[in-house]
Amino acid sequence: MADRKQRTVRDLRRGNRSALLRHLWFEGPLSRQELGRDTGLSAGSISNVVGELLADGLVEEAGAVDSDGGRPRTLLKVAAGYGRLAGVDIGETRVRVGLFDLDLSELAVFEQPLSDSGHDVDHVVRLVLDGLAAVLSDTATDPARVLGVGVGVPGIVERGPAGDLAVVHGQTIGWDAVPVGALLRAGTGLPLHIENGAKTLGQAEMWFGGGRGARDAVIALIGSGVGACVVADGEPYRGSTSSAGEWGHTTLSVGGRRCRCGARGHLEAYVGAEAVLDRWGAAPAGLTEEEGLAALLERDAAGDPAAREVLDDTAEYLGAGIADLINLFNPERILLGGWAGLLLGPRLLPAVRRHAAAYALRQPGREAVIGLGRLGPEAVTVGAATLPLARFLEDGGRTAPPAADRDAEAGTDRQVPGVQTVRGGRALARSGGPAATEPHAEERRS
Repeated sequence: MADRKQRTVRDLRRGNRSALLRHLWFEGPLSRQELGRDTGLSAGSISNVVGELLADGLVEEAGAVDSDGGRPRTLLKVAAGYGRLAGVDIGETRVRVGLFDLDLSELAVFEQPLSDSGHDVDHVVRLVLDGLAAVLSDTATDPARVLGVGVGVPGIVERGPAGDLAVVHGQTIGWDAVPVGALLRAGTGLPLHIENGAKTLGQAEMWFGGGRGARDAVIALIGSGVGACVVADGEPYRGSTSSAGEWGHTTLSVGGRRCRCGARGHLEAYVGAEAVLDRWGAAPAGLTEEEGLAALLERDAAGDPAAREVLDDTAEYLGAGIADLINLFNPERILLGGWAGLLLGPRLLPAVRRHAAAYALRQPGREAVIGLGRLGPEAVTVGAATLPLARFLEDGGRTAPPAADRDAEAGTDRQVPGVQTVRGGRALARSGGPAATEPHAEERRS
């Protein structure tokens, strides 16, 4: 009986720490009074937990605001320097590793193209490990301060029954049940969190980007390939084996163009960067995909009819694919992200909206807002860093996961409850996105 009571008290304290830490991260700086008002915890609980967080260095004072005739109220915020987070984007054309503080400000970055060796597994793993070593060295960061490494991958992430032994199925890059988690674990002792790249992008946009405030949304990643993160009732929908969201491999045209996965007529074979350039067929030799799309846009702006036709067709294909998302999932928002989506989006978006409305059922089509992601082309890296951050916040700031959690790919399934209700612009501003459309906590208090 004593053990049960002790466990219950410990769990309650951890829950209170988690609630306050989460709320401060998303909404801070806040006073103790505001924390009590927002979380419903008693003044005694607030005092005790805040005292612990201050003593542990997880929270720090951030100035004061005047109260109604009383003493100024001290503001609190999560201490950005308490720890470090690493985010890794194993993309289709590059590997990018970023090191962040707890405010998700990028402190250092390592980037290498994937060209000669392509997606040779050993080569990719070596680049990731080299990148981690480089960003730690560049910032003189003790690895013990790193709370975890989030890794976004181009494929389906499958986990064992216990949540470990993650393998990646990346059909378009030739990966078949590649044990990425085990391979990385052999080269680093840092906690790992592995997830599909589109889902990491989606988490970032939902936390502090264009999806903030929505409960049902789709965040599309358009690069060389095409994927999506489907968010239903505030949580990413993964399906029975975590493969939900492979939007690029839905069929747009029976017997149509050959997709990189080998099938015919998939959406990716029409709107992915590689496919768009292939349909154009006039890109100057030797250009990267990004340079090729930029050249296509330049030719379109100059009045080239062939370039215009390719882009107009791409807008219709994309609009038809978005109409499928509207009819299937009834989202309130659909955001186009990924480097190619953001590059082409300003040119295509008006036509995409028209075509989506024409192909979708009227009622859900009227309700869906179609826009661009707000976090830029590096959002997968930032989103990957939110994976260990989510675990950190949920655990109430526990810095040393037990040994079983160091194979923490399973932790990527955990979400921070209530993220869809974030109102402050603090996290968006620190991540380099555009100004928030809703007031900061400081503005709400004035």
